[in-house]
Amino acid sequence: MSLAADSSNPVWTERYRPPTIKDMILPTAVKKDFMAMVSGGEIPNLLLFGRPGIGKTTIAMAALNELGADVYKLNGSMEANIHTLRDKIVSFASTMSFSGGRKYVFFDEADYLSHTVQPPLRGVIEEYSRNAGFIFTANYPERILEPIRSRCIPVDFKIPADEVVALKAEFFRRVLAILDNEKVSYDKAVVAQVIERFFPDMRQTLNQLQKYAASGPIDTGILTVMKDASVESLVSMMRRKKYTEARKWVAENIDVGTTTIFRRIYDMARDIVTPESVPQLVLVLGKYQYQLSFVADPEINMSACIAEVMASCQFLNG
Repeated sequence: MSLAADSSNPVWTERYRPPTIKDMILPTAVKKDFMAMVSGGEIPNLLLFGRPGIGKTTIAMAALNELGADVYKLNGSMEANIHTLRDKIVSFASTMSFSGGRKYVFFDEADYLSHTVQPPLRGVIEEYSRNAGFIFTANYPERILEPIRSRCIPVDFKIPADEVVALKAEFFRRVLAILDNEKVSYDKAVVAQVIERFFPDMRQTLNQLQKYAASGPIDTGILTVMKDASVESLVSMMRRKKYTEARKWVAENIDVGTTTIFRRIYDMARDIVTPESVPQLVLVLGKYQYQLSFVADPEINMSACIAEVMASCQFLNG
């Protein structure tokens, strides 16, 4: 393929989004399964789940494009409501494709679908099954009601331990090719550390590199920026009960992604709070992460989470 799949798009993650399945960096089993579906000429109802930035949306769109299918795509967190279901999705799914093949409704970020939309959606999936297929992507599949999950084949994007090194190396080569194509100077060792920090979130990796490359070469300076934005500094503020500083950190680093911040604090739990406080920390993180699906302002939600953790958990001495 041409390295820049969409040369007109200024955002690297879109400009270099792989247009075909074979060009994607994915676990072997996932890639093989999708290639088999396309070869067979039809995709069953699917639920694609895994960590953010790993390629769920990209491979779904690549497979549908290779099939030449008619697709109605919508974002579960922004566009899906009961009126969309009745007026647009049903209308799309009930009519025949111009190509004569099967149509597909693609729900991206389906874990943010409201529980108002999900119950009637299962009926739509069944009623129009001969004419339309349904594909869902989710970071948290448990948020999707079981009747919908049961009507889909689950595809887990978790990377097997024995494939991690090979996929990191493949992604490293892809990133270097992108930097060369963008005529960005770089230190290979630094790029490797950036990949190590964010892998398997390929989207976040490219976003960080593009952001830093705007001001010059990719050098050790980006590691300093990443360190400054690390969750370790946030935890230090929380430990010292510096809520104003912690809230400022959230405002400055919300683009990292609140889901990522929740996960890193969760992974560090045993190192930052006493054993007795670990269950409470997990409960607080779980509550505010769940609320992400319907809050109006993720920054306020994250700040509230930090306030509750500081008030309810006993921190270890740093």
